[in-house]
Amino acid sequence: MEHEEAAAHGPLDQFTIDRLIPIHIGGIDASFTNAALFMLISVALVTWFLMAATRGGSLVPGRLQSLAEAAYGLVASALRDNVGPEGKKYFPFVFSLFMFILFANFIGLIPVPGSFTVTSHIIVTFALAFFIFVMVTLIGLARHKLHFFSLFLPAGVPIYLAPLLVPIEIIGYLTRPISLSVRLAANMLAGHTMLEVFAGFVIALGIFGFAPFLFVIAIYGLEVIVAFLQAYVFAVLTCLYLSDAINLHKH
Repeated sequence: MEHEEAAAHGPLDQFTIDRLIPIHIGGIDASFTNAALFMLISVALVTWFLMAATRGGSLVPGRLQSLAEAAYGLVASALRDNVGPEGKKYFPFVFSLFMFILFANFIGLIPVPGSFTVTSHIIVTFALAFFIFVMVTLIGLARHKLHFFSLFLPAGVPIYLAPLLVPIEIIGYLTRPISLSVRLAANMLAGHTMLEVFAGFVIALGIFGFAPFLFVIAIYGLEVIVAFLQAYVFAVLTCLYLSDAINLHKH
């Protein structure tokens, strides 16, 4: 019985999607879940943060304004360095993407009952990655028409190598949504699982759990860094994909 109870409260239970408001439309389950709730919370917090940070802008910025300006500069720099001047028009999209993922990652690290990390679910990260993939492809086709397909034959490559390299390039291009989504989801899933496992050791050991407790603090600090880095990497890779669509082989 104890074994069954332990199995029922494992480290992966934190990733369970629960229906909060059951909704069924024509046989389709469109229930409002904890994942949807935390996505809305992430959007709401990003909106509040940016509105609070930009309200009454000062030459001597406060803490919120400094954080907002740092995030702005980080994304603007990534677009400028990877895409070039034409990347400015895509700043709102990449910035919104970065902030949403960043806040979703951080919210999942809040140690309160019911806390949920939406970016640990591959369906969420794949939806984001697939949207980016489709958007970038459409941008490339709109700008370059059929010349866009020259992306699959690197410049300077002898034509006799095309039958070998073109399929490899196409496969690499088509797997971008998978690699982009798996990278983020796997990092969030692994880190949160490790935190839960070691937190369980602390509780099980009682007064002897001091050493595991210090380890949990260290892992938590590492997870905060990883949460930021994964949001930044996602944004940078989006910039690189945009660069491919806009500049083709020029980058």
